[in-house]
Amino acid sequence: MSPHPRPAPDALAALHRTLTRTVRGTVDFSPGARALTTMDASNYRRVPLGVVAPYDSDDIAATLAACREHGVPLVPRGGGTSIAGQATGTGIVLDLTRHMNQLLDLDPGTRTARVQPGLVLDTLRAAAAPHGLTFGPDPSTHARCTLGGMIGNNSCGAHSVAWGTTADNTETLDVLAADGTPHHLTRGWDTRPPTGPDHTPPESARTPPESARSARTPPGPAGPAETPPVPDALRSLVDTHLALLRTAYPTLPRRISGYALDALLPEHGTDLARAWCGSEGTLGVLTEARVRLVEAPPARALAVLGYADESEAAEAAAGLLSFSPLTVEGMAADLVPDSTSLPRGGAWLFAETGGADRAEAAHHARLLAGAAGALDARVVTDPAAQRALWRVREDAAGTATRGPDGAEAWPGWEDVAVPPARLGPYLREFRALLAGHGLHGTPYGHFGEGCVHARIDFDLLSAPGIAVFRRFSEELAHLVVAHGGSLSGEHGDGQARAELLPVMYGPELTALFAQVKAVWDPDDLLNPGILVRPAKLDENLRFAVLPREPVDVAFGYPQDGGDFSAAVRRCVGVAKCREPGGTHGTSVMCPSFRATGAEEHSTRGRARLLHEMLAGEVVTGGWRAPEVRDALDLCLSCKGCRSDCPVGVDMATYKAEFLHHHYAGRLRPASHYALGRLPAWLRAAAPLARPLNAVARLRPLTSLALRLAGLTPERPLPALATRPLRPGEEGAPPPGTRPLLLWPDTFGRHLAPHIPRAARRVLADAGLHATTPPSWLSGAGVCCGLTYVSTGQLDAARRVMRRTLDAVDGMTAAGGTTAAGGSPSAGTGTTPSPASASTPVLVLEPSCAAALRTDLPELLPDDPRAARLAARVRTFAQVLEEEAAPGWEPPRIAASAVGQTHCHQHAVLGDAAERRLRARAGLTGELSGGCCGLAGNFGFERGHYATSVACAEDQLLPAVRAAGADTVVLADGYSCRTQLSHLGPRPGRHLAEVLADALPARTL
Repeated sequence: MSPHPRPAPDALAALHRTLTRTVRGTVDFSPGARALTTMDASNYRRVPLGVVAPYDSDDIAATLAACREHGVPLVPRGGGTSIAGQATGTGIVLDLTRHMNQLLDLDPGTRTARVQPGLVLDTLRAAAAPHGLTFGPDPSTHARCTLGGMIGNNSCGAHSVAWGTTADNTETLDVLAADGTPHHLTRGWDTRPPTGPDHTPPESARTPPESARSARTPPGPAGPAETPPVPDALRSLVDTHLALLRTAYPTLPRRISGYALDALLPEHGTDLARAWCGSEGTLGVLTEARVRLVEAPPARALAVLGYADESEAAEAAAGLLSFSPLTVEGMAADLVPDSTSLPRGGAWLFAETGGADRAEAAHHARLLAGAAGALDARVVTDPAAQRALWRVREDAAGTATRGPDGAEAWPGWEDVAVPPARLGPYLREFRALLAGHGLHGTPYGHFGEGCVHARIDFDLLSAPGIAVFRRFSEELAHLVVAHGGSLSGEHGDGQARAELLPVMYGPELTALFAQVKAVWDPDDLLNPGILVRPAKLDENLRFAVLPREPVDVAFGYPQDGGDFSAAVRRCVGVAKCREPGGTHGTSVMCPSFRATGAEEHSTRGRARLLHEMLAGEVVTGGWRAPEVRDALDLCLSCKGCRSDCPVGVDMATYKAEFLHHHYAGRLRPASHYALGRLPAWLRAAAPLARPLNAVARLRPLTSLALRLAGLTPERPLPALATRPLRPGEEGAPPPGTRPLLLWPDTFGRHLAPHIPRAARRVLADAGLHATTPPSWLSGAGVCCGLTYVSTGQLDAARRVMRRTLDAVDGMTAAGGTTAAGGSPSAGTGTTPSPASASTPVLVLEPSCAAALRTDLPELLPDDPRAARLAARVRTFAQVLEEEAAPGWEPPRIAASAVGQTHCHQHAVLGDAAERRLRARAGLTGELSGGCCGLAGNFGFERGHYATSVACAEDQLLPAVRAAGADTVVLADGYSCRTQLSHLGPRPGRHLAEVLADALPARTL
């Protein structure tokens, strides 16, 4: 590996000045920008000097010139989802996603598209879909990976059995060599860039916004005007090594490792573009590509085939290729949290077929299933059901990072490929090798092409564990080669496997790789340490910088053994949180990234900053680090990542933890006092509701109050209830009703008491009596502590929670509760049955229910009462489903519904019971995913209004605007209803209200 020592401070400052003067795009050497790009989705970490986001190829040329002048390496980066470490570097990281992300042209006639390197794959696919076309390669990261990254790694995906690799679908590439010389790569040795209108980018792609145009010195010419020497030198190398190139490469569909120099053979058409694919940013920087599109089948069906184990599934896969399937994917039971929707078996093949219509696709799938030799089979034709099954497969890269026992598992041998006919024997020997080293892994992947993914529970934290990692890697490389395979079948070699390329290719061909690298990049500026003169596979491990002793924290982190470092390590970088805005079904994560598109506002970005905060090398302020505080400032604490992140990163909890330490012993923002202590303020204000509401209508006074409280002036203050929830108002229980405890959440008690009153009417109709013990409403009463948690006031939250547990525990220990000072709540017979420690606790506000279910036991892990109360928490629909009188049915409404499932309910409680209740009531239609954007205190705080509105515009507001006049707008959360009242064309209502209004008059 050629050394590039870190420049001295004055040289680094000179580099920054040069880039700032010559680059029109973004130049950022701040600790935050560097911290965000130290890692990709691999085990590796390299700290860059700075990040440049170019606007165009001139900016890239200027950056290359500055790097040459100062002897600083450069690494191109797309979505940062590379699994082998090739998207990290020690010099300048070139972020091609920020500005160079345009679809320049799509020609349905020629079935081609011209793209910039930062274009996200799904954006291209969405543009091609109206023409019946698609881009064939589709990695599981298709919603966030970029075309430039796919070309750099020669990515494949599930449909490669039908449509091949990215190299198979690439027509031409425009690249800049390390000296800034432009090359147009296609078939033949002439690499001179073409000219003409077809190669002029649209104005939106070439011209930066006015704010980016300044008096900066424009970049100089990209390179010499004469024909560059690269083609001649490459041709000479090929002519000299014809025999080697014809014999040294294994023949298999997923051979991705090393440079594809055999594509330069005359019998292969001297395909320079194909040879450049998979070079992992080591030969040049891609500026533009023309890619081929394929015709997408109008209809698809999925044959799901069950086998005893993955070896049997693997041996069957090759035999299915004669049916011309679109995919043949394999997956074992270890990766399937719930296999009830799958055929019998311990492993499955997903074989997709196409057709002119659903019937034809299903016919092909049934023919394939009949010949598959499976234990059991199922043909799925419903598109929604197919998507649900594919989500299980696509999330495997994340779910595989935790074993069934919670042990961490890591990439490194993520995509080995062997000839498909050898896959079954290979998997058996792979399992044996794992066992021999005391390791565990879960194979899955593209079985139809012999490509296997596996996350393995390497111990990458200790020296003995790292030694096992090395020994296993070396032995596995020899095993793969013995089966005629490739060390990489999809994601490239990077740092994970490049050191072992001589095992696969031998010393002569790997030496030729170095000569080719020298032709393109003689000074080793481009992604050094990757492919040629590689870093060792056990160097630069990203875990080495983390503290070895447990970090003192407030939450219990039960899924991570109480270790905050382990919680932060959950983020492996697959970046599902970076999926762009729009329609995402019921997904919530990550609303702030969808609003801003900035890495620091994604769950991954925040996890990376926390990682670097713990490391203390780039982010040096510890818990006081402003870079972390600023990134977390736009986190809505929606908890969406807790359920939507494949590895269960819980950024809402991490944010609360950070704020707790960040403000320890010092003054907090005013909004923390105003909104974090909202329950206390509302209790104090309740007797003065009418005059306070009148004062709130006086705009000058309200503006002053909002400014002093740190709140945004764009929002009105919510009106206080003039008749708040009071003890005993539910009255005595009618005979024969079952007891139920109704939680008096702050919002329902003081701001929207009509919600619990409506719920009581519905519950009474279902034979239930909802009682709120007087002790829960008197004085400070009970509180879930949510507002204290979300503002990081965790000491206060624990005090509130312990007081709440005392009240709840004291009530049940006393043998029951009374309603309105009368007799205990009645049971199902004539004898009253008191509330007990097993009586369900109905919480109507989803955010409060989620806090009781998760925050309470995780903040008080040493108090068994917390877990007991959490287990009793139920939502409105859950109570009706579990406790209603036999035969009870909700009132029929028979209308369509729109709205939003509360993000905390989605993440913590689930909405299956709510869906069933809506269906029983005749409410049709799907509720939106995403987050309303108000999110408790977030949307009221100063500086958050624009982001709050953008989050609402992602899914919620468009759905409500498009709804018919008779459509019911549902929003069970107070924040969701408030956001709709501020921004929406129509208000939202709690499901309890809607059902109560539909009850017969006798129950009102």
